[in-house]
Formats: sequence, C-alpha cells, structure tokens
Amino acid sequence: MQPAVRAVEYIRAIERGATGDEVAAFFASDATIIEFPNRFIESGRQSDLAAARAAAERGRAAMQRQVYDIKSVTADGDRVVLEIDWTGILAIPLGALAVGDAMRAHTAVVLEFRDGKIVMQRHYDCYEPF
Repeated sequence: MQPAVRAVEYIRAIERGATGDEVAAFFASDATIIEFPNRFIESGRQSDLAAARAAAERGRAAMQRQVYDIKSVTADGDRVVLEIDWTGILAIPLGALAVGDAMRAHTAVVLEFRDGKIVMQRHYDCYEPF
C-alpha cells in the first residue's frame, strides 16, 4: 500500500478514537515518536510504541472527539508529511476551558515508513491560545 494512503488511514483511525492494538498495527515494533516542544510538552519528548499507546489512551479520555482536517499530504518515497488543522472537544476541564470547549492546533506530522509500517513519527504542534 502507498505510504500516503496508509498515512491518511492512520490519521483517520486516530480521529475516530482508535487506541491499543488498532493504533499499534500502523507501527513497526521499533518505532520512534518525537514530539517537538509545544504548549503541553515544553522540552519535547521522544517515545517508543508502548509510550505512544499510553498517550493515545490518555488522549481518548481527555477528548469527547477530535477532528483532523488534513490540509495537504506530500509524499517522497517512504516519507509522508501531513499538514493538519486539529480540533479537540474536551471531555475534561483544562485551564480556563470547560468540558465541551474546543482546543485547536495547527500541526505538521512527518511519518517515515518501512514495509508499510511507521518507523518514525515527528510532530510539530502549534496550539492556539486558550
């Protein structure tokens, strides 16, 4: 399967709330996930698949729903870059935001594939003020 098609399938799975084995199926067992510094992770973070699975569970608990508006998909061999406008509707209060309020971010996600699986994911998340 084309990496760009697989990348969009992955984003759509996250959007519908996939966690656990469903998300893990997109990744190679030795995958690395890098989140660059942002409002929530000031120093950034690098994690493995187990940590990413745990983060997906936390995200699912914090959000009523998420919308990933894919603005562009650019593929170069096994590397895919997605430009996304994200909206998350909160299931928990966060700072000045109440349950049901929306958070928004402008995001670039770089995915590198090997044998149809994600081996590297890099996030560049720019959250709107709230």
